[in-house]
Amino acid sequence: MTRSYISANILFSRGMQSDNQAIQTLTLQGYHLVGGGAVKPCLWLSRAMRGGDQCYKHHFYGISSHRCVQMTPTLECNHQCLHCWRPIDDPVPGTAPLEPEALLEGILVGQKKFLSGYGGAKTTDPARLAQAREPRHVALSLMGEPTLYPYLKELLDLIRKRGMTSFVVSNATNPQVLADLHPTQLYLSLNAPDEELYRRVCRPTAELWPRIQESLEIIKQQRSRSVIRMTLARGLNMERPEDYARLIARAEPDFVEVKSYMHLGRSRERLTREAMPQHYEILEFARTLGEALGYDLEADVPLSRVALLTSGRVKRCLAD
Repeated sequence: MTRSYISANILFSRGMQSDNQAIQTLTLQGYHLVGGGAVKPCLWLSRAMRGGDQCYKHHFYGISSHRCVQMTPTLECNHQCLHCWRPIDDPVPGTAPLEPEALLEGILVGQKKFLSGYGGAKTTDPARLAQAREPRHVALSLMGEPTLYPYLKELLDLIRKRGMTSFVVSNATNPQVLADLHPTQLYLSLNAPDEELYRRVCRPTAELWPRIQESLEIIKQQRSRSVIRMTLARGLNMERPEDYARLIARAEPDFVEVKSYMHLGRSRERLTREAMPQHYEILEFARTLGEALGYDLEADVPLSRVALLTSGRVKRCLAD
């Protein structure tokens, strides 16, 4: 029997915060709210600005962390995943979505405000600071489900017109929206090999598993580079790689990312630290999955506990 590492804390409901408290929580955590969306600098941006290492997106795809804008067009989500470390348990007040031009401008202004704090620091790499002021990439992966933003296609078109690349990370629950998108790279999160485990891991707000199946078929026809992303937790969903492979094969993605659950943020109230796999476990799972799919294990980043499988069809690194 698979041992469970679900925290006992999940058995108790948390007190729901008021709208103002929810906003205050996000602000204190470094989110810059723009209408119903947000931007937030990540740890890797800070490390890169000091001349340090960069995140796995750099090692896998050539994306410079200090030139990457981490944002979301909406804070809404139709999942409450056990492994999510964002503050998803607190209700965020509904806000009318901004038009793409206003949203992107607000996001970029927020990013510049974050960067201004590095100007007087002795530890800042001046060359990287100059580069960071001209962002080249937008990662729609901060929080929430981006396909719930009604102008997502137009936002991506605007990002492209401004000469930036884009990664969209989606939970695959809005296939008709996905069919019309053309980001530089489209991610679908797949965190369970069947519906029963999906309900347990992702805690969807509606009957969404059939939509995920449809999305797997849709990205096979997508012109964008495609990735299936898996977040694995020991004792929860890190099992049956062959069953995952059968689902992933329907999508024929260019890449598969196999990543460890990280015991951070709010997820610590739902999962124990023992649920976090070691890097060697991620590599073992990735190798088994790759063999079943016919994909090669091409790269890995031990610090992030993530491995990359490739179909070999496209070059993985983008020009930066």
